[in-house]
Amino acid sequence: MISNFSSCFVSSVTRFTPKMSKKRGLSLEEKRTRMTEFFYEKQDFFQLKDLEKLCSKEKGITSMSVKDVVQSLVDDGIVDTDKIGTSIYFWAFPSKASQNRKRKLEELEGKEKSLLSKKEQLLSALEQAKIGKEDSEERKDVLEELSKRQAEKSSILSELEKYKESDPEVIKKQKHEAEQAKEAANRWTDNIFSTKSWIRNKFSFEESIINKQFGIPSDFDYVE
Repeated sequence: MISNFSSCFVSSVTRFTPKMSKKRGLSLEEKRTRMTEFFYEKQDFFQLKDLEKLCSKEKGITSMSVKDVVQSLVDDGIVDTDKIGTSIYFWAFPSKASQNRKRKLEELEGKEKSLLSKKEQLLSALEQAKIGKEDSEERKDVLEELSKRQAEKSSILSELEKYKESDPEVIKKQKHEAEQAKEAANRWTDNIFSTKSWIRNKFSFEESIINKQFGIPSDFDYVE
C-alpha cells in the first residue's frame, strides 16, 4: 500500500511540475558580437574549421552557423580574409576596429561640417531673398494692384471664351472640316451609284428593288 501511495505521489508531482522552457538561441547580432570578441581576444589567424570548433566551444555559437556569421563580418569589413596556398584564413585585430571607428568618425565629422556650411549658405541666400520684400504700405499696395489685374485678366479670358465660336480662325477651320466631310460623303455616294449600276446590269433588277433590298432612300443623291 505504501508503495502504491509513493507511486501516486511521484506521478502527481511530475504532472504538476512546470516544464522548463527551452533556452533561447543566439540572434545573429549576438553571434556576430561574440565572434568579433573571439577574434580580438585571440589576435590570430584561423581557418573555417578552427572557427567552427573554437567558437562553438568558447562562444556558444553553433558550428553550422559559424560560416554565415563570419561571412557577414567579412562583408562588413570587420573581419579580414585571404587565401594562402589552398587554405582560406580569417583574422581581425582590435587596432583595425579602432582605425575603422576613427575613419568613420572623421567621415561623419566631414559630413557634419559640409552640412553646416550648406546651412549657412541657405540662410544667407534666404536673407538676400528677403531684401526688398519687407512689409510696407507701398508693397501692400503693389500686391493689391497685382491681385486686381490678375482677376481682370481671368475675367477677360472667360469673356473671350464665350466668343470663341465667332473667331475667324475657328470659323475657317469649321468650313474646311465641313468641305472635307462633304467630299467624303459624295465619294461614298459615287460608290453606291456604281454598285447599284453593276447590280442592275448583272442581275436585271429594277432600281426600286435594289433600294428596298439595301435600305437606300428613294431620294438618295449627292450632297450639294
